[in-house]
Amino acid sequence: MYAAGQTDIGIVRSHNEDAIFYTDKPIGPLPNLYIVADGMGGHNAGEVASAKSIEYMCGFVRGAPPISHGAPEDILDFLVNATHAANKAVYEHAESNPAYSGMGTTFSACSIVADTLVVAHIGDSRIYAINPGSITQLTIDHTYVEEMVQAGKILQSEAKTHPRRNIITRVLGCAPEITADGALHDLTGVSHILLCSDGLTDMLSDDTMMDLASQNIPASERTNMLINAANEQGGRDNISAIIIDVKGEVY
Repeated sequence: MYAAGQTDIGIVRSHNEDAIFYTDKPIGPLPNLYIVADGMGGHNAGEVASAKSIEYMCGFVRGAPPISHGAPEDILDFLVNATHAANKAVYEHAESNPAYSGMGTTFSACSIVADTLVVAHIGDSRIYAINPGSITQLTIDHTYVEEMVQAGKILQSEAKTHPRRNIITRVLGCAPEITADGALHDLTGVSHILLCSDGLTDMLSDDTMMDLASQNIPASERTNMLINAANEQGGRDNISAIIIDVKGEVY
């Protein structure tokens, strides 16, 4: 298994509110850990929220005792609980700093245990599984338009251009308690995992992301290609991408 990641300011924004973290090596009781966070809030609070969410998450993980069995279900419980702990810490940080009041961040985290992807997720950053010739979104966007899609009020094809598509309904750090989505995914046949912020998905189609993430070149070059492609399409937001080569680097 091998991962590479990159975050970029884009070509419109004045500062980067995205933050990423990735390690293929054990961290606390986890065998590996990958995170993309996309912050929101005024007075640069968005970049504080995303950075602090990762700082608190990693601190919680590093300080945790071993997980007795280490089965995917046990890792899932731990990863979701760690996300909730990071939320509480970010919220308390904002409460003690008036300039950061109301700040929050998306938060998509995962760990690979044997042939299982363990996911904790909140917001509209995304995690994809890429197989030869196909790409599947594993996370559900916590957005107004996605709720409308799930309720059958609009089509998925309409969501990408809906005028309220950027309204997020659930984030980390804005409330003392949250509910993060947790899920297990079988990685049989999966070649790559892609974590990314909406600065990538708003600019590129799923097929384009699949094609670029699957190139037979180093993962670091593939993340760079994804970000360059998003910037070429307008780069309207900060852009982050982490590619995990599930079976080791592909080139």
